[in-house]
Amino acid sequence: MAAGALRLIDPERAHAMAVWALRAGLGPRTRADRWPRLRTTLAGLDLANPIGLAAGFDKNCEVPDAALATGFGFVECGTVTPLAQPGNPRPRLFRLAQDRGVINRLGFNNRGLDSFIDRLAGRAHRSGVVGANVGANKESADRIGDYVRGMGRAWKYAAYITANISSPNTPGLRGLQERGALEDLLGRLREARAPLTAAHGRRPLFLKVAPDLDDIAVRDIAELALEYELDALIVSNTTLQRPPQLTSDHSDEQGGLSGQPLFQISTHTLRAFAQALQGRLPLVGVGGIASGSDALVKIKAGASAVQVYSALAYEGPGLVARMLHDLDGLLAAEGFDAVAQAVGADQS
Repeated sequence: MAAGALRLIDPERAHAMAVWALRAGLGPRTRADRWPRLRTTLAGLDLANPIGLAAGFDKNCEVPDAALATGFGFVECGTVTPLAQPGNPRPRLFRLAQDRGVINRLGFNNRGLDSFIDRLAGRAHRSGVVGANVGANKESADRIGDYVRGMGRAWKYAAYITANISSPNTPGLRGLQERGALEDLLGRLREARAPLTAAHGRRPLFLKVAPDLDDIAVRDIAELALEYELDALIVSNTTLQRPPQLTSDHSDEQGGLSGQPLFQISTHTLRAFAQALQGRLPLVGVGGIASGSDALVKIKAGASAVQVYSALAYEGPGLVARMLHDLDGLLAAEGFDAVAQAVGADQS
């Protein structure tokens, strides 16, 4: 079903139909490695191109290979929690059509680790970079333990692991970004990584952060990410801010705002992390990306790779190939022979 038709349907049902269509083999197919200039690396991972699918689209690891077939250079499945949970009451997903945005308060709805890992393990010998984004159950008595458990279960089969501590839709979760709590989390993850690495080899560990961070929080997170040997930061999740220019119905709904209205907010935070880290840790830019030029802005602001999600709701899966084609042309026009040459170009 075309993206235009899906926009006439309830957003959550439309999303389920989009996943079904991919699982059925429908939709465009594009070779991810079609543009040699776009080959790059991220935290030791070889990527056919720097445009990835953000967590949230494929929460249950149902269609990672079908998503890769649309042209994505990497795919991040999840967020998955140890136990299945239904998430928040419906309605909980809202299109902001005039603003090309989305508000969600889904609340980590997913089928749990067991089914997620079964699917991830089932594609373990296939090519393509597929990461696992792990989170904590809403009612968990030990949220840090949930992250340790999720990382441990996914480690053998995922190309990388992301700890998502930045969703605004699980009460108290963003508190893990505060310095003391983050030290506890990263300390326990580092302790758990050693035996996993010995048993199954190294996996990059990423941390996904919010855009709603002040300068002190950015500095603290950057320092701790280096101290505890994280491999990358994903900047950023959805925002609780509501820019004054929003004109769509539902713009006052509670939840995290994504899509075009997030672009400037998330890019500002990305630049702040790039300045704090000075190239010592790779960054993944997320938030409001809907074109090759948007991707290049994130890359020049300091991102080694980018991720897309909300724009797919408006443009459909054909967006991936268009973005890759445009990004390749823009890099060439600016005299860059490789993505890595453009990373942080606006920081100098």
